[in-house]
Amino acid sequence: MFKIKEAVVAAKDMGMQHLAITDHGALYGAVDFYKATRDKGIKPIIGCEVYLARNGIEEKSSQRNNMHLVLLAETQEGYHNLVKLVSLASLDGFYYKPRIDKVLLRKYSKGLIGLSACLRGEVTEACKDADLDKAEALAREYSDILGENNFFLELQDHGLPDQKVANQNMLKVAEITGLPLVVTNDVHYIRKEHAEAHDVLICLQRGDLMADTTRHRYEGDQFYMKSGEEMAALFPDQPEAIANTV
Repeated sequence: MFKIKEAVVAAKDMGMQHLAITDHGALYGAVDFYKATRDKGIKPIIGCEVYLARNGIEEKSSQRNNMHLVLLAETQEGYHNLVKLVSLASLDGFYYKPRIDKVLLRKYSKGLIGLSACLRGEVTEACKDADLDKAEALAREYSDILGENNFFLELQDHGLPDQKVANQNMLKVAEITGLPLVVTNDVHYIRKEHAEAHDVLICLQRGDLMADTTRHRYEGDQFYMKSGEEMAALFPDQPEAIANTV
């Protein structure tokens, strides 16, 4: 919900050396992002938070079956595979959102790194529901699809109660599976004080009223670009996960 150049300047001001773009279901900003980061001496990481059809792209009964998965291009081949997946998501998998599934992911997985994503991620959802057996099975499945050392379990803290439960169980899944952890923060606006403006923008996009208590919204004011120091303060017991993030 912000301009690429503004995000790059903010990252530079915070002393960041790398920056990733992970728009939902699209790669439209990749070229402008690549140019802007290179101009500022920041390493660009091209990615996408894809919509993944839980039961395959042929299933078209509920958009609630669209899960999230973060994919990052590690290599040139990975970038080409990411472009292929995002294209197929719109051409073959579209249902409310452009979707891929695990069959497509397995076919075009080489050169990609996966992250378990937010509360809408399949592994994270199972952790939120305290279903450790399911979370473990899913984590192993994604690791098998993407390859050894290419799937990371995410820890996030936007002050949401469900995330605290998910994080506790995600740590257990990491211990059981041996999969590496990263700490991340969803970035939908650059500064904390932009939260209200972002909320208004979401209402305008969806045709919702601010007064509607049942409308879609991002709870709280923590979906901004946090510095490394802020992230370290949020996860003081996870220095290895923070190192993995960098």
